[in-house]
Amino acid sequence: MTHGWRLPGICCAFALWVLYCAWNPESVFDFWLENLLTLIFVAVLAATYRRMALSDASYALIAVFLALHEWGALYKYSDVPLGEWMKPAFGLTRNHYDRVMHFAYGLLLAYPMQEWFVRSGNVRFRYFLPIQFTLACSAVYEMLEALMASILSPQRGEEFVGMQGDLWDAQQDMFLATLGAMIAMAGLAAARRFCTPKPVPASDLKVTHA
Repeated sequence: MTHGWRLPGICCAFALWVLYCAWNPESVFDFWLENLLTLIFVAVLAATYRRMALSDASYALIAVFLALHEWGALYKYSDVPLGEWMKPAFGLTRNHYDRVMHFAYGLLLAYPMQEWFVRSGNVRFRYFLPIQFTLACSAVYEMLEALMASILSPQRGEEFVGMQGDLWDAQQDMFLATLGAMIAMAGLAAARRFCTPKPVPASDLKVTHA
């Protein structure tokens, strides 16, 4: 699959954004801890590019999600300006930017997941597998968060997990990620059904003879 200038442009824009966020984060330790999985994910994308290249749309969606994640890591997630604005606007008691990101995870990455599954030969359940995979990845991530929290100091662990006093933080995060994936797949299925031209029946074709 050829990408022309689009993929290099996406990569350059994302790299510049990462450099900006990494220049002066609120907490250097938390920033790189939050980006540990990001570095692994980007390395996997680079390593599998020649064998399983995705479309420009998929790479753009991935870049948008990762850019939003970098913004969250810049402010330790619990102090992101958007989340602070949402507090008085919606009567919230905590910074909900992490909730926004979990929802965005399902919403933005479900399409790249589907594309990967289809190219791997899993076409039959192409609208179900991304939802299932999103939920599975969310559960694994929450378990990794719990593991890191048990290793780090209580303060570092609390900052990394970002519960902000919410005992149901993990469950709500998984629900929002799954909801985002369900909306993405439902919207994609509807768009393909109503926007794809229907084939003309053979009986309606008129054959003209010279």
